[in-house]
Amino acid sequence: MPDSTSSSRYLSIDFYRGLTVAFMILVNTPGSGDYVYAPLRHAVWHGCTPTDLVFPSFMFIIGVSMWFSFAKFDRKWSPEAGKKILRRTVLIFLIGLLMNKFPIYWENLDSWRIMGVLQRLALGYGLAAVLVLTLERRALIAVSGAILLLYWGILYWFAEPGSDPYSAQGSAVLRLDRWLFGEAHLYRETVAPGLRIPFDPEGVLSTLPAIVTAILGWLSGALMSFRSKQKDLLVRDLLMFGLICGFAGLAWDLFFPINKKLWTSSYVLYAGGISMVLLALSIWLIDVRGWRNGPGLMLAFGSNPLFAYVLSEILIISLYVISWNERSAQEWIYTTIFKPIEGAEFSSLVFALSYVALCWLICRWLYVRKIFIKI
Repeated sequence: MPDSTSSSRYLSIDFYRGLTVAFMILVNTPGSGDYVYAPLRHAVWHGCTPTDLVFPSFMFIIGVSMWFSFAKFDRKWSPEAGKKILRRTVLIFLIGLLMNKFPIYWENLDSWRIMGVLQRLALGYGLAAVLVLTLERRALIAVSGAILLLYWGILYWFAEPGSDPYSAQGSAVLRLDRWLFGEAHLYRETVAPGLRIPFDPEGVLSTLPAIVTAILGWLSGALMSFRSKQKDLLVRDLLMFGLICGFAGLAWDLFFPINKKLWTSSYVLYAGGISMVLLALSIWLIDVRGWRNGPGLMLAFGSNPLFAYVLSEILIISLYVISWNERSAQEWIYTTIFKPIEGAEFSSLVFALSYVALCWLICRWLYVRKIFIKI
């Protein structure tokens, strides 16, 4: 596909990325985890809520951005491209690893969590980048399909003998992570109402299908270049392919359940299809219809997405660590200012929205001064 555009000509990319970061911060920081509206919770196990679409949306838009950022390498593998990919992969992984232990690094080293959100982003980005720069489009689509089928087979054939292969306790995902890291280094995840076990929702094995999520973004970026002068047709094509992927994921769900914590192949197609539809709507609103009132709010997050996410995590962790009178700063702020608001879920949401606004103000300050923190 010929490239006749750049990402800067698609304001919708930064808007979509910024909106994803904003929603990610929102769902991660309620005033009280006990009082959260249902759409703002993750599915306990099988199924998919709006919150479960945030992470794959971020992986997807990374793939879209890769299409444009790798134009300087002619979208072909080279030693220079390899060095950049390796450096970025390692740095993002290390930042995630350090965040897992922030701010106390000298205690409980034997239970330091290894994997995490940034670690998955790093590995997904790095492995997807190698594939997209070394394979032609048809081969890339074929390999992506093979990865999804292979993952299905691995989960089915390498589950704990006699157990449900798509359960947490018996899954091949847990078996591999337990063998690599030991249970002490795993996240404690809720896998059923009232049941938390050592299980990492960003495990090593489940990173494999996440690669395809980024590749779907790359293919969407290629389509954006190809249709750069026919944006109405671009919106049509993205909607069409998004609906095909989404309904394919729903059909596969009958045999291989949609599950974010296992990042199942059906989930990849379902969430990827929705991401394409949302990207199409963003392009139609902003690049076709010329809507400019709302996008500016999201550019502060969209121009510094990694910084915005790290900032939001470090700041909220700090508020939990700082304490007096046996109450954390976060608890004091919530109970003093927000909890008196009528409606427990509503007051918890208002806290989250206020926290998003605080992070936005910091990112807005950077954006106005044209400070872009890149890795």
